[in-house]
Amino acid sequence: MESILEKYDAVALEDVTIWFKAAAKSDFPSDGGACVKYKDKQIAVFNFTRLNKWYACQNVCPHKLEMVLSRGMIGDEKGTPKVACPMHKKTFSLESGENLNGDLDAIATYPVKIEDDFVFIGFSD
Repeated sequence: MESILEKYDAVALEDVTIWFKAAAKSDFPSDGGACVKYKDKQIAVFNFTRLNKWYACQNVCPHKLEMVLSRGMIGDEKGTPKVACPMHKKTFSLESGENLNGDLDAIATYPVKIEDDFVFIGFSD
């Protein structure tokens, strides 16, 4: 099961080689998330309407290896946008992927851009 996590690596904006057209902006809930599939990966995409920002990360929570982060609650911790796993409330920065509880490894995050009312996620493969 640990091999699930091995396929997810964070991508910095300067390392993007592919912009994947995920879906129309209207397909995502305001101040919430949805899951999209890219190759063999599940990616959680968040429309953080209150901040007028978009975020993407792996959908698998490293705590119990469940594909649930897209269904998590978003908010902030001391100004850091975060998602809380809906299963056990483990929290992760949507900017860096850092586990804000301090007891798990970081999750992979991905750049997001909006063009012509479509959401694109950046990958480096």
